Amino acid sequence: MRIAVLLKDRCHPKKCSMECINYCPKVRTGDETIIVGDKGKPIISEELCVGCGICIHKCPFDAIKIIGLPEGVEEDLVHQFGLNGFRLFRLPTPKAGNVIGLLGPNGIGKTTAINILAGELTPNLGNYEKEPDWDVVLDKFSGTELNDYFRKIVDGNFVATIKPQYVDKLSTIYKGKVFELLAKIGPDTDRLDRIVNDLELKNILDHDITDLSGGELQRIAIAATMLKDADIYFFDEPSSYLDIFQRLKIAKQIRLLAEDKQVVVIEHDLAVLDFLADTVHIFYGSDGAYGISSHPHNVRNAINTYLNGYIRDENVRFRDREIKFELHPPRVEWQSQPLLEFNPLQKKYNGFTLDTKKGLIHEGEVVGIVGPNSTGKTTFVKLLAGVIEPTEGQIEIKIRVSYKPQYIKTDFKGTVRELYYTELGEAMESKFFIAEIEAPLDLETLYDQPLDTLSGGELQRISIGLALTLEADIYLIDEPSAYLDSNQRMEVAKTIRRVMEKSGTSALVVDHDVYFIDLVSDSIMVFMGEPAVQGYAEGPFDLRTGMNKFLKDVEITFRRDTDTHRPRINKAESRLDREQKSKGEYYYA
Repeated sequence: MRIAVLLKDRCHPKKCSMECINYCPKVRTGDETIIVGDKGKPIISEELCVGCGICIHKCPFDAIKIIGLPEGVEEDLVHQFGLNGFRLFRLPTPKAGNVIGLLGPNGIGKTTAINILAGELTPNLGNYEKEPDWDVVLDKFSGTELNDYFRKIVDGNFVATIKPQYVDKLSTIYKGKVFELLAKIGPDTDRLDRIVNDLELKNILDHDITDLSGGELQRIAIAATMLKDADIYFFDEPSSYLDIFQRLKIAKQIRLLAEDKQVVVIEHDLAVLDFLADTVHIFYGSDGAYGISSHPHNVRNAINTYLNGYIRDENVRFRDREIKFELHPPRVEWQSQPLLEFNPLQKKYNGFTLDTKKGLIHEGEVVGIVGPNSTGKTTFVKLLAGVIEPTEGQIEIKIRVSYKPQYIKTDFKGTVRELYYTELGEAMESKFFIAEIEAPLDLETLYDQPLDTLSGGELQRISIGLALTLEADIYLIDEPSAYLDSNQRMEVAKTIRRVMEKSGTSALVVDHDVYFIDLVSDSIMVFMGEPAVQGYAEGPFDLRTGMNKFLKDVEITFRRDTDTHRPRINKAESRLDREQKSKGEYYYA
């Protein structure tokens, strides 16, 4: 089966010479393999296309994908978004009492799948020219568990609710106090009080929605979803903006919810997904073109399969290399020259105080910064970046600093290419940039997109690429994993490490994804304290000391998977949990 996909957001017919048509061999022989549609954009005939790939390479905007799919997969087609549009094959099956996890890259159909399962999108089974019909869908899935599931949706006897992916948009939809919003959604006061207590929302009930941080908005969105009386709950990326302690608390609440309800979760933090899910469907394919839901796997096998890049039971390789973790911690002592030494600092503002101890950062060293939200990590980064001044102590930085902020906002009007040329100039043409930053971050496909049309993950990659290209001695990168899928997170981690090693510069990386920190860091700086009141910072420490210090504070232990050596969260008070705590080994046991 061959499919032809036009990525409409990338296609700009007014800025090109219609190379796709002019260079197509079949068009030159007189066939109408590619024609101009009503909106001026090309339409590709899949029946006439021979799959030569010339149009793919000639398109200046990388807007065309011609893909050969395995025979028989067309029978599993669930939904197609129009002619030359994205296609979704197969669906996960929710099960009562289980948390079903969905794992895979962005733009590959996970959100489409939950919209179908929630009854918000009627699948057209590839017949996009006709109005979708639930009777046809029920007939298609006759004799399967999905038939029984969809019948409940059609009969109106099944209520679904979705926690959306982009919680930062909540403040644009609703205006008012947090308590007013939650009370309106869940009038049951006992249930409201329990959820407010479990998600630690008491201190912000009187706050206005527009004044909340990303982590607070995330917990509000999760609370609002849980307050609804539904039969199935969908959580789209519930861990974004949350620290590891909050992520595990949320995961525990979701698991409790699944005891008598059906729950489906999209999650890119593999440590949290491992802790949270019972069964996982891996989504693979080509972003923007097609996605296939794998058969269900138990959570350990699913994550190991995802890291390996090969689904054995379907004989599908979806990544050309596996992702590996270190079995033992890296070296204890850093051998390179010191780059930056900072003295004890204090910063006070808005009722919050941050105190940091003396620390040292070496050339080429990547320091991971870990700790609960609202304990001063971003404040510390801003102090080093010179964005804010310390209340006590001095930072005599005689080095160049490049800073990637936590929340990405830009007033720049224009395309990504125009932004990059404005900020980077000739550096954008260097071999180093093209090989070490542009290619691994997949930036080239975004260059001609207006900045204000990009998704959160696309903006994140653009911001990271820009920060890493600016000439600096130290790079301060705040929460680079936000809105990135699991694969992109690992690529970003490896990109940061490569850039630091090859340029001899250093980086401080703030993040809450333990896998990301494990991959990117040479050493660890630990933040502790009472959120929004007092923060304390120590380090940098070597990885073993730093992670043990941090995880002891949050009372979490990790073991290493026997096959992939990836960190896995131990269940509280399990035999391994007790043994590791008694030895003081919270991470590298």
